[in-house]
Amino acid sequence: MKFVDEVTIKIQAGKGGNGCVSFRREKYIPFGGPDGGDGGDGGAVYLIGNEGINTLVDFRHKRQFKADSGTDGRGSNMTGRGGEDLYIPVPVGTLVYENDTEELIGDITAHEQALLVAKGGFHGLGNARFKSSTNRTPRQSSNGQPGESREFKLELKLLADVGLVGLPNAGKSSLVRVVSSARPKVANYPFTTLYPNLGVVQTEAYKSFVIADIPGLIEGAAEGAGLGIQFLKHISRTTLLLHMVDLTPYEGEEKIIDDYNKITLELKKFGDSLIKKERWLIFNKSDLCDPETLNETIELLLQELSWKGRYYVISAIQKQGVKQLAYDMMDYIDELKGVEE
Repeated sequence: MKFVDEVTIKIQAGKGGNGCVSFRREKYIPFGGPDGGDGGDGGAVYLIGNEGINTLVDFRHKRQFKADSGTDGRGSNMTGRGGEDLYIPVPVGTLVYENDTEELIGDITAHEQALLVAKGGFHGLGNARFKSSTNRTPRQSSNGQPGESREFKLELKLLADVGLVGLPNAGKSSLVRVVSSARPKVANYPFTTLYPNLGVVQTEAYKSFVIADIPGLIEGAAEGAGLGIQFLKHISRTTLLLHMVDLTPYEGEEKIIDDYNKITLELKKFGDSLIKKERWLIFNKSDLCDPETLNETIELLLQELSWKGRYYVISAIQKQGVKQLAYDMMDYIDELKGVEE
C-alpha cells in the first residue's frame, strides 16, 4: 500500500432549492391566496475522523466532492427536501488547511470527530412568504443560494505516543515487531521502511500506547535528502522519541558517534519542536557485541556523546531488554498524562 500524507481536494456544498410561486385553486375557494413552499437547504460537507484509515491514498483517486442540493418548493405550502450532508472519512491526525491562504481550519484528532468544511446553501422562499396586508397575491419568490465551494490541503501527522528515529538499519522495524502486533518489513538493506508503521504496545490489561516506526533518516534529510524529511513531521506529535543506535561491532565507536551526531543534527535543523522532546538513547544489536567489552564500550560512548538522559542496551531481534523498555515507556507516558490532567 502506498503511503500518502498530503493531498489537495475540492469541496462543493449543495445548493439550496428555489422557492415556488403557486396559488391555492379549489372549487369553492376562488381567492385561496399564495401557497408556494420554500425550497430545501443544500447539504453541508464534513470531514470526519476514522481510526480505521491510516493514509490519505484514497484521495489520490478522487479529489472532488459534492453534497446533495435541496429540491425546489412546491404548491400547497410543500417545502422542498433538504440535501443530505456529505461526510468524508479521513485518518485521525489529519490537519486541514485552506489551500490559498494556508490557514489552519481544523485538526482532526479523534475517531468520529466531525469538522464542518463547507456550508450548504440557504433555501429559497416561496411566494407564501411574501404575502402581506398590502400584497395579497405576491408573485415573487427567491432562489436558493449556492453552497460553499472551497479547496483544502489535507496533511496527515500520525498520532503516536512514541516515535523511533535513527539511520536505516538501526533496528527500528525489528523493535516495533517485537513490542507490538505490527509487522513492518525487516531486511538487511537500507530503506526497508518506506512509510510509517504504527503499532500498539500493550503492557497489561487496559494499558497501552502507540509506537511509530518512521523511515530511516540520512544526512541532509531536513533539506529533502532521502525519505526522512517527508516523515519527520509525523514525530512532531509524539510524547517520546527513541533514538536507535546500531552497535554493530565492525563499524567501530567513531562510526557510532558519527551516526548519532547525524541524526541529532537533522532533528535540530527540522526545528525546536523535535530536538527539545524527551529522547531516550537505545543501543541496539547488543547480541552482536563481545559481552566482555560491551559495558566498557557503552560507558565510552556515553562519555563521548556527553549523554545525560536515559539509555537502554537491547537486542530487538533477540528480545533482550525489550520488555523492560516497553514497561518504562508505559510508565513515562502514564506519568506525563497524569501531570497534564
